[in-house]
Amino acid sequence: MTGRNMLVIMTDEQTRDIAGCYGHPIASTPNIDKLAANGTRFTSAYTPSPICVPARASFATGTYVHQNQCWSNAQAYAGQVEGWGHRLIEQGHDCVSVGKLHYRAAGDPNGFTQEIDPLYIHNGLGFVHGLLRKQHLFFDGVEEFPEKIGPGEDPYTDYDRGVCDKAQTWLRTDGAKRRDKPWTLFVSFLRPHYPLTCPREFYGLYPLHQVPKRRYAGRESEYSHPVLAAMRHYQNYDDYFDDHQRQVARASYLGLCSFVDDLIGQVLGALEDSGQAGNTDILFTSDHGEMQGDHGFWTKMVMYEEAVGIPMILSGPGAKKGVCTTPVTLVDVHKTILDGAGASLSDEDRSRPGQSLYELANAPDDEERVAFSEYHDCGAITGMFMIRYRNWKYVYYPGFPPQLFDMNADPYENRDLTHSGQHEDILAMCHAKLLDICDPDAVNDQCFKQQEALIERLGGVKGILNIEPYDYTPVE
Repeated sequence: MTGRNMLVIMTDEQTRDIAGCYGHPIASTPNIDKLAANGTRFTSAYTPSPICVPARASFATGTYVHQNQCWSNAQAYAGQVEGWGHRLIEQGHDCVSVGKLHYRAAGDPNGFTQEIDPLYIHNGLGFVHGLLRKQHLFFDGVEEFPEKIGPGEDPYTDYDRGVCDKAQTWLRTDGAKRRDKPWTLFVSFLRPHYPLTCPREFYGLYPLHQVPKRRYAGRESEYSHPVLAAMRHYQNYDDYFDDHQRQVARASYLGLCSFVDDLIGQVLGALEDSGQAGNTDILFTSDHGEMQGDHGFWTKMVMYEEAVGIPMILSGPGAKKGVCTTPVTLVDVHKTILDGAGASLSDEDRSRPGQSLYELANAPDDEERVAFSEYHDCGAITGMFMIRYRNWKYVYYPGFPPQLFDMNADPYENRDLTHSGQHEDILAMCHAKLLDICDPDAVNDQCFKQQEALIERLGGVKGILNIEPYDYTPVE
């Protein structure tokens, strides 16, 4: 048998630095840390889009959002672009999912031989209110966010416990069977995604006085940019917090990261019990991050590091031990899984933008590689296009001024250098790098046209507003 089994573990909304191995001062994540110690930790990993459905479509296919056109949480993946799962199945591999998919629906060709306890977008439609990016710039229900924080139980927590149990069962039974081809198991948790209600034992790990306070540079400087001002108006969760509640919410988020780390430990224990650990590589990551009140934002949907930076760890017998600073994204997962499983790539696969993490980990660190992310969903009055190149982060907003940050000198992104008068050459260089990936103005126009057509199919603005909104996908 060539290749190895692949255990792919994804958390939901876990920002890159909320783990001990990424340097967080108090985060308790011993199982994630152990994965990092036994593999490669990527320090510059990014989501292709800071929102669930588009990020997961890119993860599934190894394509950028503007290529797969799953633009928003109402335009979900339905197998329209074949991904790593399809390739594995074609070549005789078992490819099984347990947990959240956030694809369109059951019965679509999603790329799995079996889907255990899957969670799809709500009613096959998803969050359609987010399509009204220019017509409806506020979201009802934000005042409930700080009401669901602190110690307690929640359906998301219950769901994740079930995912953990089912993944363990599969590993100890089906996973332990001998095969001619390696298997791939995708285990996908909901946590630490809000609501930020945390099991008491994990919330108790983080006394409020020890929890780092949010990073916030002040309302005037944060919201002077018109696109961010509109986004802040749309998702104005922070208006309903006081300082104490912010600390409770941040402690809850840390606790949920520890909770899901504990579940990951149980899954890894089942892998050991299966007798397959010696022939199984593990890829750990998340779909996107969480702002946690930093810069005055909660959830994601912006291009700050807290929202777009994600953990990425490749561990196991086939992984190199060490740290890789080369920029990577979820788009790289497609070729990574096929590489690890010993599956062959078609010419079309090879033409996709990603690269195997195995190859990147074993090559010299490459600061010339570009990481790319884009956003076309709720609250965005125009598209957002981000590149990370060398020490620079460049964010382009069609029709509005860009942003530029020096991530070495200003890792918390408090100083936008666009208007300094001293960085015109850097801005031009970064925009040229962006144009190597796509024409952002053309992509922005294409996205709006497709979303406007979908709005009309759903009965126009009135029809969408008659559909009950929700702040996060309910567990059905």
